[in-house]
Parts: sequence; C-alpha cells; structure tokens
Amino acid sequence: MDDMAVLITGGGGQLASDLDERLRMGCDVTALAHAELDVTDQAALADAFERVRPAVVFNCAAFHNVEACEREEDRSFAVNARAVKRVAQLCAGAGATLVHLSTNYVFAGDRAAPYRETDLPAARSVYAVSKLAGEHAALAYCPDALVVRSSGLYGLHGSASKGGNFVQRMTARAREQGALKMVADQRLTPTHTADLAECLVAAVDRGVRGLLHATNAGACSWHEFTLAIMDIAGLEVPVEPTPTVRPPGGADRPLNGVLSCRHALELGLPVRRPWREALEEYMTRAGLAAGAAVG
Repeated sequence: MDDMAVLITGGGGQLASDLDERLRMGCDVTALAHAELDVTDQAALADAFERVRPAVVFNCAAFHNVEACEREEDRSFAVNARAVKRVAQLCAGAGATLVHLSTNYVFAGDRAAPYRETDLPAARSVYAVSKLAGEHAALAYCPDALVVRSSGLYGLHGSASKGGNFVQRMTARAREQGALKMVADQRLTPTHTADLAECLVAAVDRGVRGLLHATNAGACSWHEFTLAIMDIAGLEVPVEPTPTVRPPGGADRPLNGVLSCRHALELGLPVRRPWREALEEYMTRAGLAAGAAVG
C-alpha cells in the first residue's frame, strides 16, 4: 500500500487509530473523525472524496452501541447501512478499494461451531440487521469491496461511545466496586485492533475481496475474558459467572460469536496470534498490567 492516498472514516476510534498509525509512514493518510466527517451527510462525503482522491477507503464509522441501536433505529440504519451504500458508490466511481468493517453479530449464535464466511447470517437485533444491510450495500455497490467481520475489539484508543473499551471498563469497575459479574454463556474471540489493522493492510496488499473473517486466535466466554483481564492486571477481584438475561426491549445477543478464520489463514493473512497473548501486550502498553507504569 506504499504511496497510496488512504481515507479512513471513524477517525480517532480504536481500529481507525491503529490503521492510521500503521499506514502513515508509507501512505498519504487522511483519517476523519465524526466531527470532521459525518458519513450520513452525502455532500460531505462527496467533498471528502474530492479532496482526498483515495485509492483505498477503510470505513470504520459505525453506530455500534448495541442497546442504543434498539432505541434509535433510524440512526442505526442511517450510519450502518445507508451511509455504507453512499461510500461504496463513491468508491466505485473513484475506482477505489473499499474495506468495510462488520461484526460477528450478523449470526444467530445458536450453534456450537465457529461461523465461516459461507454460513448464512441470521441477524437478531437492530444493530445486527443494520450491519448486515451495510455488508450487502458495500458488496452490491462497489465491485472492489472487502467486508471484514471481527469480534470483541479493544485497542489503545478506547471506545468513547462506551466510556472506554471493555478492558478499561472492567479494570476501572473492579477497582471501584471490588467485585464483578459477567455473562459466562456468550463466547467470542477478543481481538486487538492493532492485530486487526495489520491483517486488513495485508488483505488489501494481497487483493482480497468479498467476505473475510479476521480475529485473534482461540475463543473464550466474556467471563473468561474478564478473568484474564483481572489476572494480567493483578487484581484479586471475584468475578461471578452469570447467564445471559435479555431485558424487555433489549438486544438479542449471539451466544456463540466465534468466527472461523480458516479462510484468512489459507490466504496467509496474520491472524494466528492467540487472544491472551495479544491482551497481555495491549494491557502492558496501556499501563493496565500489574507493575506497568500507568499511561
């Protein structure tokens, strides 16, 4: 990707920041945060494309507060679906590659085996349906599109809309409350956004198109993820396992959110690092590991 003009939407977010850092040394990168580019504003999008003239667009903009999406359907579809259509159309018109980020939530999560790209989605929440619609829009309107599903993202730049990423929230809550509860029947693969960014860049370099699953290796429950966070942080805090309870009007979340990355491995993409190893590196860099200097 050297010497390419790159546009990143959703700038300042976890993945967008890691992509920016990864690409800035060799590419002309423009990363635009929501305040600089509202992807639902068609005129603003067109202006951004005119100014940047990108060869590659990483669409990291999303409305991903799952519970808020249940209450704000119009906003969910405006950001996660209609805006993707417009970005895809602009990419097609400019001859640009589109890399659009999606989610493991597009699957029902009612089976034990990890989900492959060839498995039929069965979205069960407003968030999931809007993200699935965005996948279809990206692939339908841009012939040079790559849609990448991932899960359990965390990175150095946190998640502002959720008060920090999951790791940050759990360590803060553990110190404040002295005890935690966490669902033990939802499974996923926690994924470090720095690793995902590396995989996305490699996929573009190899000309990968269509659907792709990309996560760190292995799987765990949210309860096991939380226990690992407490262990690495050196916090001796009890973490009570609980079952998933869907409140009235709440989002339906997949119990199995584990994605198979066999296709990515077959393509030679970097998705092999175990999730625990990636978590340890992240927490050390973020100053969250036991003995680490607080950043």
